[in-house]
Amino acid sequence: MLPDQLNLLSFCGKIKILHMTWIAFFISFVVWFNHAPLMLMIAKTLGMSNSEIKTILLLNVALTIPARIIIGILVDKFGPKRSYSLLLALAAIPCFMFAFANSFEQLALARFLLSFVGAGFVIGIRMVGEWFPPKQVGIASGIYGGLGNIGSAVAAGTLPILSLVYGGEEGWRYAIASTGLISLVYSGIYFFSVSDTPPGKTYHKPEKNGAMEVTSIGDMYFYIFMSMPLYLALTLLTWKLSPTAGVNLVSIHFIVGSYITIALLFLLNVYKIVHINKKKLQRPIDEIQRYKFKQVALLDLAYFITFGSEIAVVSILPLFFFDTFHDSQGVTMVQAGLLTGSFAFINFLARPAGGWISDKFGRKLSLNIFVLGLSIGYFGMSFITSEWSLMPTILMTMSCSFFVSAGCGAVFSFVPLIKRPITGQIAGMVGAYGNVGGVLFLTLLSFVSMELFFEIIAAIALFILIALRFIDEPKEHLSEDPR
Repeated sequence: MLPDQLNLLSFCGKIKILHMTWIAFFISFVVWFNHAPLMLMIAKTLGMSNSEIKTILLLNVALTIPARIIIGILVDKFGPKRSYSLLLALAAIPCFMFAFANSFEQLALARFLLSFVGAGFVIGIRMVGEWFPPKQVGIASGIYGGLGNIGSAVAAGTLPILSLVYGGEEGWRYAIASTGLISLVYSGIYFFSVSDTPPGKTYHKPEKNGAMEVTSIGDMYFYIFMSMPLYLALTLLTWKLSPTAGVNLVSIHFIVGSYITIALLFLLNVYKIVHINKKKLQRPIDEIQRYKFKQVALLDLAYFITFGSEIAVVSILPLFFFDTFHDSQGVTMVQAGLLTGSFAFINFLARPAGGWISDKFGRKLSLNIFVLGLSIGYFGMSFITSEWSLMPTILMTMSCSFFVSAGCGAVFSFVPLIKRPITGQIAGMVGAYGNVGGVLFLTLLSFVSMELFFEIIAAIALFILIALRFIDEPKEHLSEDPR
């Protein structure tokens, strides 16, 4: 049962905002994953190798890591209304570029630029946090994330069919271009249909922009330490695109320049963190403004294993199901896309369920249960072979997906309750760790079998489960009195 006064059939007030915002996220996810179910068709048209296909999959999460940090800063400063509208409008440009690319290099550049659309999730978390009270923020965030996330399932299930409707060997181009057009149109609809806060409520902004505010010297150093994996993931992505990794997309000189740029960006980030927090930490901080950065760090790890594994698995499942069941059971690429939809579509129920369970039974307990469940689920998926029938495969896939998606919902039931004026930046960092997970797991797949791939994810989840024992149940009243 949904909480009181959460009538989803309504289309006014905070419920209207929720509906308008999850639709924006849904569209961003369709655009972000519009390539996955069509990858074999795209590869056939452009004569791509398996190495080039894997490169495209990696590029799809490349810019999302820095984009989530940048978007988190921008949404805290300018508000979710303008931020989401601009993101959707800009996403249409590389989407059209990808649809009508005539070479692998053009395709790769377009996918790289399009990967920033994955930052859209961050914007909606701030919007939901502004419009919903603490006792409903978990379920509201879960509904937002769950309904939005099925964009990948809808893309997997409909775009192959839409490409056939358009007809011809290059029908995929018009299917992908259609998603860009929808994104462009909805950017205008969203801008003129929502507001950043309920009437009479102030939109609180951080005192300074450029880095997250912390409330102790120890937390400042902890923040710097937890920022390092974001840049290491970018370094890993750069290496994966280098000639030494077997990809001749760019020259070795460009790769070395990218390494230097990433290192300089990290040093700039460290400077920003120290500059923004140093003077503030020299004076006493009121108790009402204090928060533990430990909470953010542990949620980083939780989203690393939940959403990080999700985006990696959603990207590779169409090919996995096709390779596993094409010869034994005659599964086509369209059917493989539909099978993948069984993993992504469960978000429709699981993310809201994760948020609602967290609201009702405690956020810490719920998150721990979901991470344990996804570990067991991935271990179960490691046993899938061509000898399985399709029904047990779908049931195993959906069971695993439930815990993965519910875990995502549980993570973001915490986020709006840590410190409201920097909710966008917290959501940005936590969200970026999800993409760090995606990069790491997709890279891992280059070196191991699918069976071992699932087993390693399951093992990492158990280590993170141990760390989550130290997360604190949030004090919900703090979110009502931000400064």
